[in-house]
Amino acid sequence: MTIDTIVYEQNGSLTSIAMMGEGTLKEVDIIDNAKAAEGNIYLGKITHKLDLANGRSGYLVDINDGKEAFLNAEENGVKETEYTEGQSIVVQVQQERRSEKGAKVTRSLQFVGTFLVYCPYRSHIDCSGRIFNEDKAQELRHIVQNNISGQEGWIIRTAAADASEEDIAQEMSELRKVYDMVRTKARAETAPCILYTKGNPLFDYMANNSMTLNKVIVNTRNMETEIKNEFDGDFSIEVLNEPFKAMGLDEEIISALSKEVRLKHGGRIYIEETKACVAIDVDTGDDHGGGAISRINEEAAVEIARQIRLRNLSGKIIIDFAGSSEYRYIKPLLALLEDELHKDSVRSHVLGLSRAGNVEIIRVRRRPSLSDIMSEECPTCHGTGRVEK
Repeated sequence: MTIDTIVYEQNGSLTSIAMMGEGTLKEVDIIDNAKAAEGNIYLGKITHKLDLANGRSGYLVDINDGKEAFLNAEENGVKETEYTEGQSIVVQVQQERRSEKGAKVTRSLQFVGTFLVYCPYRSHIDCSGRIFNEDKAQELRHIVQNNISGQEGWIIRTAAADASEEDIAQEMSELRKVYDMVRTKARAETAPCILYTKGNPLFDYMANNSMTLNKVIVNTRNMETEIKNEFDGDFSIEVLNEPFKAMGLDEEIISALSKEVRLKHGGRIYIEETKACVAIDVDTGDDHGGGAISRINEEAAVEIARQIRLRNLSGKIIIDFAGSSEYRYIKPLLALLEDELHKDSVRSHVLGLSRAGNVEIIRVRRRPSLSDIMSEECPTCHGTGRVEK
C-alpha cells in the first residue's frame, strides 16, 4: 500500500489530508483543529477518580475539550501516585474524543520530530520496522546512543534513514528544548490549558512516506513555502485551489461512508460499525462459478485492508468471509490480510479464526473513525437506520 501522493487542504479550522497510491485513495485524515488533537499536551485538572471493573481505576481530567478526558491510573508514573480532585497534571492526548467518549490521555509524553520521537520518561531506543536494512538500523541506534543525555528514550523514525549524524544530533537537542519549554510553561500556567500543540500533521505523513513520496498537492502558496523550508526531498509540489474537489476526493470520501462496497468481479462487502465492534460480511453476489468464492474472498481481503485504513476502523474487527469457514480455506486469507495490514502505519493484529468461523482483527485506536468525523447518530432512529412500520 505504497503512498506516492499526498493531498493537503486547509479550510478554517478544518484540515483534510489524503494519502494516495497509484491513483487510488488509501487513507484520509480530517482534523478539527478546534478539538484536542492526538499528540497535544495539556495542563489538565483532576475532576474525580473512577473505580472500574476488576479492581482497576482511572481519573477524569479536564483539558477544556468539551468532555472530560480519561487517564488510566494503572500506567507507569500514575499508579505510584495518588492524585486528588483539583490537582493539576501534565497529560498528552493519546486518543482523540469521539462522539460518546472523551479523549484518552497519558502521562508518558512523546515529542515527534522529523527523524526521531523523544520519550523523556523511557530509557530505551526503538527503531522503525520500515528501515529494513538491519545494518543501517544498527548504525542509527549507535548515533542516538552516542548523543543520549541522562536517562531518556528515543524512537528512530523511517525518515532517519536518509539523515546525517549531525541532523540527528541537532534534532535530539531541539526536542529536549521543547520538553523543557513544556515543563517551564506548566509551572507558570493555570489548569486547564494547552502547553504544546503538535506540528502540522502533513509533515508527519510526509516523513512516514518519505521513501516513496513523489508529489504533494496543497491549496495555498504559504503551505508550499513551509514544505520547502521543512523538507529537502525528491518530490514535486503542486498548488490547486480546491484539490479535494478537483481530484474527486470529496465523492470518494462520501462513498466511504456507505455500508456496501462493491468488488470489481461481482462480490460485495458489507461494513457495519457498532459500539462493540466492526462487523464485516463478504457476499459473493450472483457469482457462484468454479473457484468464484476463493477469488472473491481474496479480492475482498485486499479491499477490506484498504477500507480499514481508509475509514480508520479500529478496536475489534470481525470478518465473515463467504463460503466455508474451515481453517484450510481461511488460512491463505489470514496471510493475505496480514501482508496488507502490515503496510498500515497503525498497528493491527490478525488474531486468527474464531470457533464461530469468523476472522478477528484488533487495530489500535488513535483517532475517530471517518464516520464519527463525518456524521452523527440520527436523533429519530437512534442509529438503527430503520423506521417503524
